[in-house]
Amino acid sequence: MVKTYVIDTNVLIQNPRALEYFEDNRVILPIVVLEELDKLKQADGEKGANARAAIRFLEQLRQRGDLLEGVSLEGGGSLRVEKNFVDVELPPDMPDHLMDNRILKVCRGLSERSGEQVVLITKDILLRVKAQIIGVKAEDFAAEQAPGREEQYRGRTEVFAPEELFKEFKKKGISVSEVYVSDEEGNRRTPELFENEFVLIRADQSVGKTHLGRVENGRLRKLDYRKSSPYGVTPRNSGQYFLQEALMQPADRAPLVIVKGAAGTSKTFYSLAVGLEKVLNHPTGEYRRILVIRPNAQFDSDIGFLPGDEQEKLSPLMRPVVDNLEQLIDSSEEERYGDEEELRGKIEEIFARGLIETEALNYIRGRSIAKTYMIIDEAQNTTPDQIKGIITRAGKDTKIILLGDPGQIDRPFLDERTNGLSYASERMKGSPLCWQITMTAEECERSGLALDAIRRL
Repeated sequence: MVKTYVIDTNVLIQNPRALEYFEDNRVILPIVVLEELDKLKQADGEKGANARAAIRFLEQLRQRGDLLEGVSLEGGGSLRVEKNFVDVELPPDMPDHLMDNRILKVCRGLSERSGEQVVLITKDILLRVKAQIIGVKAEDFAAEQAPGREEQYRGRTEVFAPEELFKEFKKKGISVSEVYVSDEEGNRRTPELFENEFVLIRADQSVGKTHLGRVENGRLRKLDYRKSSPYGVTPRNSGQYFLQEALMQPADRAPLVIVKGAAGTSKTFYSLAVGLEKVLNHPTGEYRRILVIRPNAQFDSDIGFLPGDEQEKLSPLMRPVVDNLEQLIDSSEEERYGDEEELRGKIEEIFARGLIETEALNYIRGRSIAKTYMIIDEAQNTTPDQIKGIITRAGKDTKIILLGDPGQIDRPFLDERTNGLSYASERMKGSPLCWQITMTAEECERSGLALDAIRRL
């Protein structure tokens, strides 16, 4: 059955080509949305860029026909701009002049005229609540949603292996068809394992015996870098062994690494340690520099109004990166802060030599970044459209590391299912070019208090 969808402005701001995702259904764009796009087209940052992209897409459609009458979409269905229903009545406490309420008028008017169910698509939770109040069905834009956090791909699993195969694992590996998992009733089944998925292998006849491995071409193989200590850092748990393996792999084998996990699980710390190992400590020639980008919803749009040059504007946002560098540059906890000026000088030297650079997310648009170890910290604050732009910026010999916690999102209209980090994790699952690992709460190494807070709060 053909459905009618009314699209809110924020859907187009998240994905300028969202109108193409509604298959063979009718898509309605209230004229108030065009007015909002017109206001937003001059905005700085991602919001303005996406508004302009949406306008250009509408112009392409306008050239194919009359938008008021309806234009066919390439994926099927049609798009029509709706300028009527200004006289539709809403409850007295919903003023006519508000943009959201004008959209609700279109939804109610279309429903009353056709008698069919009209569905409002919006990222605004409160608008969905208001729609329900007046009897209009409303949904989030679901085309780019990942599963809930508990169902999302973790990049790691546990399996059992027969004792005789377990003993030969380091020499020969184990076929994925020969390992198994058990349910609560003891029934065995062969698990679905994805390329590059990390695996903790347990011997089925020896309690406590384990190996750490990775799926490669249908076999479980040992880790290549299990004995490494990048920049003097040694793994403390299985998650960090997996993390180290993904980060240490060269860019031609692992150009994309996605790391999810709660605060304190050493995501940023370990990523910087491997970058410093390869660029500064034992230069391999793999990368020219480390580039750190830290998205922030408010900062990305307001950077132009802050005083100073680009690096001075970025300094407050990048303070967590500097905190990690302080621990890495001087590994002695007893002496690290004995001479603050000396420590600060070491870090400033790294930045002055261009070994580490920091940039706002806005500034990588349209670029091709080559031979770079690129860390996107707090990637859960990106949209799916932004994450596509980031990954497609990767030039030759560049490695991209996406870090974040889908449970801690600061950006409006995003949640644990619709953020760019979760989106990329699900879409890149099984790719031979993507390595993933989700750190567990028990692998928090920041402090005893941090671990206890993750468990309790």
